[in-house]
Amino acid sequence: MSNAYRPVATFLVLVGLYLAGIAYADFLARGPNDFALFWPAAGVAFAASVRYGLRWVLLIPAAALAGLAIRPSVPLVYQAISTIGDTLATLLGAWIARRDRVPAYPQFRSAFRMLVGAIVTALVGAAIGAVAMLSAGNLGTFSVPEAFLRWSMGNLLGITAIAPAIVLFSYRNTQLSAFDAGEKSARQLEQSLWNIALVLSFLLLGWGASTEGRYPLGMSSLPLSVMVWGALRFEPLRTAVAVALTVLLIGSFAGIGLPGIALPADTFDSAMLLSYLCMVSILPITLALVVNEGRIATRKLLRRATTDPLTGLPNRVAFETTVRRALTDPVAPPLALCYVDLDHIKLVNDTASHAAGDCLIVGVAGILRGSLQPGDALAHLGGDEFALLLHNATPTIARDRTQALVRTIEAYRGQWEGRMLTTTASMGVVPFQAGEAEFASLLSQADAACYTAKEQGGNRVCVAGAMPGDVLDRTVAMRWAVRIREALDKRAFSLYAQTMTPLHAGLDTGRHFEILLRMHDRKTGQHLTPNHFMPAAERFRLGVPIDRMVVDMTLGWLESHPEHAATVTTCAINLSGEAMVDEGFIGYVAERLRRSAFPASRICLEITETSAVRDLGRAQRCIDQLRALGCRFSLDDFGTGFCSFSYLRSLDVDYFKIDGSFVREMQTVPLSAAVVRSITQIAHVLDKKTIAEHTENEGLIRTLTELGVDFGQGYAIDKPQPLDDYFAKPFIAPSFAAPADRLRA
Repeated sequence: MSNAYRPVATFLVLVGLYLAGIAYADFLARGPNDFALFWPAAGVAFAASVRYGLRWVLLIPAAALAGLAIRPSVPLVYQAISTIGDTLATLLGAWIARRDRVPAYPQFRSAFRMLVGAIVTALVGAAIGAVAMLSAGNLGTFSVPEAFLRWSMGNLLGITAIAPAIVLFSYRNTQLSAFDAGEKSARQLEQSLWNIALVLSFLLLGWGASTEGRYPLGMSSLPLSVMVWGALRFEPLRTAVAVALTVLLIGSFAGIGLPGIALPADTFDSAMLLSYLCMVSILPITLALVVNEGRIATRKLLRRATTDPLTGLPNRVAFETTVRRALTDPVAPPLALCYVDLDHIKLVNDTASHAAGDCLIVGVAGILRGSLQPGDALAHLGGDEFALLLHNATPTIARDRTQALVRTIEAYRGQWEGRMLTTTASMGVVPFQAGEAEFASLLSQADAACYTAKEQGGNRVCVAGAMPGDVLDRTVAMRWAVRIREALDKRAFSLYAQTMTPLHAGLDTGRHFEILLRMHDRKTGQHLTPNHFMPAAERFRLGVPIDRMVVDMTLGWLESHPEHAATVTTCAINLSGEAMVDEGFIGYVAERLRRSAFPASRICLEITETSAVRDLGRAQRCIDQLRALGCRFSLDDFGTGFCSFSYLRSLDVDYFKIDGSFVREMQTVPLSAAVVRSITQIAHVLDKKTIAEHTENEGLIRTLTELGVDFGQGYAIDKPQPLDDYFAKPFIAPSFAAPADRLRA
């Protein structure tokens, strides 16, 4: 039906219900001067005015005009006054019920206001109605107080029995429900049993009313019990309809004149019966609303706990529940788990704002939501990451769908304060069958595949299994990262030292050594060298935490052993590439050195050539800040970078540490010897010292000495030893005799 005609149709339906209520009340009355047991029409008018607005009270005069044809025996004066009275009473009562904001769904508080409004409607309508009957001479044997009492009680029962069902029926399609579709489906059997129980209670009530037993009205407790069951288990509409049917049924039995439930003979009996029926109509619906309000509050909390506030999508908790349910489905079709990570979203956050980044994330969420097919699931895992569960997705279908999504996201243009926002996405896909995997494993594989796609440049899809080597490397690195974090938490690292010995006279002859790191392997008991764990540490940004720990452990050891620290001339500590651009790390080192008793001038920080070349400006700022405290610097792996000599003047370092690949090949590759000679000569021109790594034999020591290299470091001189063992040996200063003699010493 068109929305333009819906209010008209609703109005006509309500007018029809109002007239039906009048006809039903006339059926219950025993004559023109008698009172109906209750007035259902009052409930229709009150419900319409409360639900749709005060102007809907006009259905009362509209129905009264239509009712002139079906009630010709009723005096016009009486009809006019009673219609005016009902209209004014309903208007006042509905205004009271609507005085505060009308809730999105009836609640206990709004129901209480409706009850107050119903009482006011009943009292005002009864007062005007009694006056109308007195004016028309229709009081008969009743006094004005009796007429007022019967009228008010009849109106109140009509409102409490009929109005809730009409109001709740109008909310039947509301989005705010205490049950989702799955719960409603699961309750179908219980609902069917409830329907059967309600019908049986009506049949038993009818049987009791047809007998001349002493307490047939007590059998109304049967439908009351069923209504309480419904109030506790189902939505309030079901209880409200049961209430209306129960009251109408009891009224009908009384109107028919069944011996068990006869119409009351006097005003007192009427008051008792109407009071009982009001209780029957009020209590179940009140209970239903209270219970339903609790359900809705619980569901809101659950949705809040399982919904991402930014995108409105399910969060990781809800997604995990969905995937686990799919994993246990024995008839599930081929499935695929997709991990989505937006590329360069940090660039948007930094250049536009975090609000702009959020806007872009919401836009991408809309794209992903629009791509869903029946059975699919989507979640926002947080930040710029999403997850998709694809149904009926073979590996080929999963790849095609995700590649189409990558293209769609690339083409997306978001608007933010006049600026165009764009992004791309990296996706990792894991095809699987139900029962063949666990959620944690699937998500880990999808994450690894996604990271592989990102490392390959982003804006692409990586299907786990199609590129097993890359994904396996990523998975292994992730496991190493976990082990490294655990080792950092427990400080499961040891410090080793290796000597850097002077090769010429005139150089400082104190202890020159480099700090080397080892990680404890709990399973094997081994001490792992950095080549095992540092690639993963740098890949997952754990280099700076490791550097912090090494600096602290080194200074802590030297501070606690001042007798050994006094023999140290140079203590070299390696820094990762991340540390050079991390302001927090530089500040930490500066603060740690300021409160250390060990002189900063004896600390030499080693930075790799490649990390320095990556950002010369930031590298030099780092050097300047720490050199101001007295630290020295060494350029590690020198000679491996592109056009190394071109930036030597830009980096204020003290040592060039010649890359070991050149040193090892000096005796067999003339070019390597020439490179070592050139580096040494340029270093001396710049007033810097050189250190040769991987000095593995006596011949290399002799050659390095002849070339003028200042320091040698390698197994031919000294092997790495635990720091305690290294200092436990007495220090012997180099004699600068023949190389063989120096080694024997």
